[in-house]
Amino acid sequence: MAATLYVPTPLRKLTNGKSKVQIDGTSIAELIERAEAEYPGFRDRVLDSNGEVKRFINVFVNGVDMRTMQGKATTVKDGDEVSFIPAMAGGRPLESQNGRLSQ
Repeated sequence: MAATLYVPTPLRKLTNGKSKVQIDGTSIAELIERAEAEYPGFRDRVLDSNGEVKRFINVFVNGVDMRTMQGKATTVKDGDEVSFIPAMAGGRPLESQNGRLSQ
């Protein structure tokens, strides 16, 4: 059962620059372990010290957040698309032409 794992830019150095890879597995947890076996360092980049997906990494299965399903136990089927997306933060507020913050 191969799922397509979409790899975000920060993790592509682990996958030799590939933006997507085929990984066999029946759950998110299994996909992570198999990705780790094929691309060492993957697990450490997506899991925290307790073995949970890091809070700033969002994982989607066919566009649905795994946290709204069964978390790492979420079932993955052949042909599913799994995306690991790091949350974005930072930036600065928009300013108007007079230098004040815009509403």
